[in-house]
Amino acid sequence: MTALEKKEFKQIIEKQIGTLSREIEEIRSAIYPNKGEGTSDKVAHISFKQEQSIHFQRYDEAGKRLNRLKHAYMKIDTPEYGICQECEEEIPLERLKLLPESQYCVSCMNELGL
Repeated sequence: MTALEKKEFKQIIEKQIGTLSREIEEIRSAIYPNKGEGTSDKVAHISFKQEQSIHFQRYDEAGKRLNRLKHAYMKIDTPEYGICQECEEEIPLERLKLLPESQYCVSCMNELGL
């Protein structure tokens, strides 16, 4: 991977970290509404609890991805970035553009059942 490609991936990762961080804050606000913004009737409360459960799942997944992106950002200047951890071949750049935190090529990911 060239220095220019690494610079491009840093920008991609920075942008995705920013977007995901804002999304996490929005989810957190939906999970924990401000005092006085809660529901007052039972049906609305049940609906809120169901939505809250979905928000918890989204929050968890977003947090995990944010951590993977931050880890990828820290590794980008090392020779390991963009190399499959299983077969040690280069991960295609198109895959990294979509998922810059990828640690496996598609073949190995499928073989590992990830």
